[in-house]
Amino acid sequence: MNRLLLNAAAAAAMLIAAPASYAAGGYVGVRTCTKCHDVQGESWAETAHAKAFESLKANAKAEEKKKAKLDPAKDYTNDKDCVGCHSTGFGQAGGFAVGGDVGGQKQLGSVGCESCHGPGGGYRDEHGKAEKKHKKEGQATPRKALVAAGQSFDYEKACATCHLSYKGSPHKGAKPPFTPFTPEVDAKYKFEYDKAVRTKALHEHYKLKGVFDGDPVPAVRAEFQKNAKELPE
Repeated sequence: MNRLLLNAAAAAAMLIAAPASYAAGGYVGVRTCTKCHDVQGESWAETAHAKAFESLKANAKAEEKKKAKLDPAKDYTNDKDCVGCHSTGFGQAGGFAVGGDVGGQKQLGSVGCESCHGPGGGYRDEHGKAEKKHKKEGQATPRKALVAAGQSFDYEKACATCHLSYKGSPHKGAKPPFTPFTPEVDAKYKFEYDKAVRTKALHEHYKLKGVFDGDPVPAVRAEFQKNAKELPE
């Protein structure tokens, strides 16, 4: 069975058993996203984003915490001021909650797919419908349908929400709780989107099949697609 058929079967199965948070446009979690986007999920699992929650544990990243004047022996996994940037959807519908199962059914205890793309409960069905339309009719669906359903294409803003959330930040949207990991603490915390987006911090990119077309198209799309791998069958 080829990948397209497997994806269609997975999408149909998820529609049958969809939790209420899906219909409400809430967060669905990495495990749902990777039922179709499995190869992207495999490369994401090797990134620091996938392991972000681990750094909140006692004695993890001890030297970095000392520099930031944090107690390296303290467990920060239940600290609401820290969890937001080390999980997905914290404080939002269907998102991670303090004390929640980090690697549970949704696997929200990480900086996952929806941290960049937005809560999938609203647009996951749009992907399934567009995939079927493209397969049956060979027609693309306007990308604006995804935006209307809640998918985000403003990746720079998504990154800045955490990486530039400190006092004195150039990001106008910076607000408490501020991160203690600032460029003044260590130069490695200086965040530049144009550089960061081209690192191994992201999942592997694959050739798009033309299921969607039109705006919005991220500025880096053409560059990424030029060197993107073909999706395995």
